[in-house]
Amino acid sequence: MTPGGCSRSRWVWGLWAVAGAVAALLLAVVVRLPWVGDLGIHAATIERLRHDPLHPGDPLVDADVPSPYYSPWTVLLGCVAKATGVGAFEVLRLAAVVALVLLLSGIWHFVRTLTERRAAPPLAVLCVLFLWGPALFEWSGFLGLNSLALTVSYPSTCALGLSFHLWAWLRKALRAGGSGSGSGSGWPVFLGLGALWAVVLLTHQFTGVVASLGALAMLLGARPWPPRAVLLRLAAGLALGLVVLAVWPYYPFFELFGAGADLEQIHRALYRDLLGRFGLALLGVAALALRFRRDRRDPLVLFFALGAVVFAAGGLSGHYSWGRVLPAALIPAQVAAAVEGAGVVAGVVCGDRLRRVFAGVLAVALAFGAWTQAGTLGYVLPKDALPSPLAAKYEPPWPGYRWITPWVRYGDVVMAKTFPARQIPAYGAYTVAPGYPDFFLPDEVAREDAVRRYFAPGTPRAERVEVLRRYGVRWVVAYPGDGGLRADDPVLRKVGTGPRGLGLYRVVG
Repeated sequence: MTPGGCSRSRWVWGLWAVAGAVAALLLAVVVRLPWVGDLGIHAATIERLRHDPLHPGDPLVDADVPSPYYSPWTVLLGCVAKATGVGAFEVLRLAAVVALVLLLSGIWHFVRTLTERRAAPPLAVLCVLFLWGPALFEWSGFLGLNSLALTVSYPSTCALGLSFHLWAWLRKALRAGGSGSGSGSGWPVFLGLGALWAVVLLTHQFTGVVASLGALAMLLGARPWPPRAVLLRLAAGLALGLVVLAVWPYYPFFELFGAGADLEQIHRALYRDLLGRFGLALLGVAALALRFRRDRRDPLVLFFALGAVVFAAGGLSGHYSWGRVLPAALIPAQVAAAVEGAGVVAGVVCGDRLRRVFAGVLAVALAFGAWTQAGTLGYVLPKDALPSPLAAKYEPPWPGYRWITPWVRYGDVVMAKTFPARQIPAYGAYTVAPGYPDFFLPDEVAREDAVRRYFAPGTPRAERVEVLRRYGVRWVVAYPGDGGLRADDPVLRKVGTGPRGLGLYRVVG
């Protein structure tokens, strides 16, 4: 091997070592399973499916209604929980490991369809995790390291991993069909792709939109253009996917298109501080510009353009939930930076000064992104073991509500405000009002109003008692200053105290 070849190999192995270290960090995070965000509703979903796999009802409140959280992925996890007797959080740890494997292997699979450069797959992992921005950003479906550490057990991570594989298999099938080779482009392949597309949409609807835009970009960017026979097979796969969506028994998928305004307000935050959250991805946009100069139908360029147009349209029209499509612009930019950067590695060892500069910019951007998200180490190491700059970046997870389980049983109804209502159902109880927007719950507004009136300072005692009776409330969880019935009210009996003076009261009489 030439000296340059040896140097290139060292660079490639070094990139794999760094990517492997990051993967090991995420696996260590899975062991801790830090709780910040939506972990409670996913644990609650598994609990409902464990108790009744066929008719689980609403995962958050005691109501017999469908829920989009009952996806093929969560149904599988619920069946695992029922068959093994393993707790919901242990099942979520297993789900996180599987999702992480799907994601990392999916990135490798997809990137290998774009380039044969050996440095590209590990570099793509690092770009997807670190090319974000100086401001920490955590949201389901967004793959920054800190965000992924908190959402790796969510269905969105599984859906994203499957999406990368979907794009890769689609590119291979289109390429095989366009070259006239029957291998890898037959009817079973495209029917399987259609079914996989439906599974992604059912598992996490927003990620399903990202997957759909990516699949469209892979088709529009296919070279050579697929012949009619391949397009017919692709149409058949699409039709099968639509059938799967239509017959899924746990919730009516197509009714989600009528989701209410609650989603828009929640997602308005996605349009704030774009440069601070995603500024490092501009390096990927520069890489996309280079690819566009070489090929006007480059699939990554088309993918980015589709995602950017939908994201911009959402902001201009006030449909802020469309902001969840932003990974459709970020992922192709990050992957493009990796693919172009993999060629830069060869330029560095060959002595090209311009490529050295480009490689330096990419390395600095990745290092800066890694430093920004270095607080992720706090989910693995004790805070006092972290250097003070890293400790300042660490945000401690929520303590959870396991402390109520000695008294509160599965199926009990708990009166609580929104924040605890996002966690309590994870332990099997219901709450009066859901902690999240619940599109299929017909009396959602009435339930939210009941909770508000119970805790409001001017509500008469009789009205508060009536709310408890109407919803079959057996427990109240409240801080001393939350309002509601007085702690010494004859209807309540205090049985436990949680963090920061949070009280658990039994409803008696």
